[in-house]
Amino acid sequence: MTRRESFQIDMMRKEGRNMVWITGELDLSKVGELRRTLDPLIADTGRQLILNLKRLEYIDSTGIGVIVSVLKARDLLNAHFAVEEIPLKIKRLFDLTGITPFLQPSDTSFASNSTAH
Repeated sequence: MTRRESFQIDMMRKEGRNMVWITGELDLSKVGELRRTLDPLIADTGRQLILNLKRLEYIDSTGIGVIVSVLKARDLLNAHFAVEEIPLKIKRLFDLTGITPFLQPSDTSFASNSTAH
């Protein structure tokens, strides 16, 4: 995967949930794309919003900022938001920034060995 192709967002709506998978490197150059994907889902309060980070390799402060803003918006709307399958190196960053306690885990909160989604 080249640097240009190192970021991908996949989305699926199913059974009362909006699922979003992020692959690759989330930095300043990609946060706009993520924001455009998530913005319409934030207001969809009839569905849970689940962000899967299993294939996220890198995140910078702007990426963390997007996750925090989604967390705050969904909280204000009293709507469910969870982050699942957080890679350990990403979780360490979340721990350092203090957001880990606010990220509601879904069934699997840390990345497993499985590669399917």
